[in-house]
Amino acid sequence: MRQNRMALIDLDRAIGDGDHGENMDRGFTAVLGKLQSTETETIGDVLALVAKTLMSTVGGAAGPLYGTAYLRASKAAGTTLDAAGVADVLEAALGGIVARGKADREDKTMVDAWGPASEAARDVARAGGSGVEAVQAAAEAAQAGAVATEPLTARKGRASYLGARSVGHRDPGAQSTALLLDAAAAAAREGERG
Repeated sequence: MRQNRMALIDLDRAIGDGDHGENMDRGFTAVLGKLQSTETETIGDVLALVAKTLMSTVGGAAGPLYGTAYLRASKAAGTTLDAAGVADVLEAALGGIVARGKADREDKTMVDAWGPASEAARDVARAGGSGVEAVQAAAEAAQAGAVATEPLTARKGRASYLGARSVGHRDPGAQSTALLLDAAAAAAREGERG
């Protein structure tokens, strides 16, 4: 998040209040600190720790949305993350975001990245792919979903106040989702290499 802080700020300045990059950087810096200082035993423990940390450190709508996503994901996580497990976690996260934000696809929100990501992971699971392949497919679908928000008119959040003037700008929440899943895919590939 730190490397992309200014890019997210620029996206959010165009259609929001400009604090998304700062909030995400602060939140995930806090997450790194908590993960280094807290013992966790399960994947669910890690995701729950991330949820609690983001809820307490990320301002605006992103904190509750991401916090709810990670909390739901923590409850869906099994002991391993094979492709089906990745799909379960992403679907649970998406469900949390939809429940919290009341947004649908094409509202120009992070749902437009989480939705394709969870579908891509499920497709890999159905095809018998690996967990790493599922995370990679999810990351690529999330990035495509973020790009696809550019021609949309915002119907939720602060950007919705701009109406048609929101067209032509990428949703910062969708882009931060793509960054998170890209980082997850990189970590999964690194873990696979040992």
